[in-house]
Amino acid sequence: MALIQFTDRGLFCPQGGFYIDPWRPVDRAVITHAHSDHARWGNKNYLCHHHTLPILQLRLGPNNFQSVDWNEPVFMNGVKVSLHPAGHIIGSSQVRVEYQGEVWVVSGDYKCENDGISEQFEVVPCNTFITESTFGLPIYTWKPQQEIYADMQQWITQLNSEGKTAVLTAYSLGKAQRILQPISETGIPIFLHGAVYNVHRTLLDAGWKLPAAKRVELDAPKESFKKSVVIVPGSVIGSPWMKRFSPYAVGSCSGWMQVRGNVRRRNVDAGFPLSDHADWNGLLQTIKATGADKVFVTHGFQSAFSRYLNEIGIEAGEVKTEYADEQFENETI
Repeated sequence: MALIQFTDRGLFCPQGGFYIDPWRPVDRAVITHAHSDHARWGNKNYLCHHHTLPILQLRLGPNNFQSVDWNEPVFMNGVKVSLHPAGHIIGSSQVRVEYQGEVWVVSGDYKCENDGISEQFEVVPCNTFITESTFGLPIYTWKPQQEIYADMQQWITQLNSEGKTAVLTAYSLGKAQRILQPISETGIPIFLHGAVYNVHRTLLDAGWKLPAAKRVELDAPKESFKKSVVIVPGSVIGSPWMKRFSPYAVGSCSGWMQVRGNVRRRNVDAGFPLSDHADWNGLLQTIKATGADKVFVTHGFQSAFSRYLNEIGIEAGEVKTEYADEQFENETI
């Protein structure tokens, strides 16, 4: 039984009459998380996790939103739907779909290492698993995040001693919140680009306890940013907006920094291979742990990864979707 169909509007459950992360407007959308490639404007009804709701409201404005807790069942035409932690960003969920004893799980985006702010990823047993493959190549094997944080702190401290500002690129939703804690441990003041601050303020208002950070005010004197840390979307690097931070150095927080040549190609001074997606080992371990008989592989290195799964005896198929890879995830809100 195909509980989920792959259509030109998105992942569709015909029996339940709903879509999961549709990329065209539909009547009923179940949302895995609030990045713009997974949560789009125009749907009539949205279902998401409680933690995702404030961000959807920030991004999409007034809408027909329904939010639920982890593993709180919702029934749609006899189909049981529940959300389970994906560990990708705050509120990110896997969608479990059950009907007449058949269980499918749509993972959305996920990572396995607990970052201390996103809920710990939960393995959900199923018959069919739909997985991302953003970093589905063996070269992408993450170091423990504490090692990356230590490297970042050392870089920031060194720049501070040289009288320079440390500018870190990170997605306004997800990565920016994740790196706030290790940065705050340096004791160096933190400033946020407006897009990052809007998410920060929304989460504070929703009750999240986040380290102190100030918005970059456009009329603030240049001296106020000296020897500080500034978190910005990657899109502002090289723009006139950056001049207020001189002298500065730029560090990129991204899984793509695992490949050293990307530091040069992105014209940054340092790269920190910190990703909110599962690495090669995490993908394989998760797929095996679900016990799924069939796996569908979506955005990323889906061709290579699905081929490998078949080679090791796991039935897998490649699915084309309109979800973005990490470098294209939502940067501005």
